[in-house]
Amino acid sequence: MAEHPFTREDLEALRQWDTPTICNALELVVPQRRGHGFTVRPMVCADPSLPPVCGLARTGTIRAAQPSGRPRETDRAVRLGWYDYVAKASLPTVVVLQDLDDTPGTGAFWGEVHSAVHKALGAQGVVTNGSIRDLDMLAPGFQLIAGVVNPSHAYVHMVAYGQEVAVHGMHVAHEDVIHADRHGAVVIPHDAVRKIPAAIELGARREKVILDLCKDPEFSVAKLREAIAKADEIH
Repeated sequence: MAEHPFTREDLEALRQWDTPTICNALELVVPQRRGHGFTVRPMVCADPSLPPVCGLARTGTIRAAQPSGRPRETDRAVRLGWYDYVAKASLPTVVVLQDLDDTPGTGAFWGEVHSAVHKALGAQGVVTNGSIRDLDMLAPGFQLIAGVVNPSHAYVHMVAYGQEVAVHGMHVAHEDVIHADRHGAVVIPHDAVRKIPAAIELGARREKVILDLCKDPEFSVAKLREAIAKADEIH
């Protein structure tokens, strides 16, 4: 297994914060990434009450609008190869699955069975531009963040896996660190993982100055200018 500049505990620690907070921290740690690396369209969250997911990306592509055109044995071999790929991880994983159809979500790959299978394979959840179903029968604790909800499988099949994919504007490669919740998802550069907690603490101290002022009965624009200047001086 590949070595990483972070541990399982480092990834687990990041699950205590929501994805917008992680994005705020990345603006401080890797400011050149401010304009990309995250989803940019609304998504459906199967269970907003679940904590965020954070793990190594397992990437793949699917189609569902038409049959694959491959022999059934080939389709099954690709699906089984995908399971092996997801299972081979030294740390928790998050599946990132791109639906390549012209209308993504025509057929659902994700439902009762695949949520259970992928949870058993060690994944915390999935981020996909495709569809999900079986909302009342999903594996407990497995998060699904998707493009749409759809009742049918259609002709859903795995196309390939292990390559770079794109989901709602977020480009993801194998082994990227993914953080996701009901707001969407973001890629965290490997060398930024351990810097995130300190950046979050700094951001919180800066925001507190302004938030505290907003609760002050004597709030004014003049005081807001002073608070913004004071927040800028906090390091």
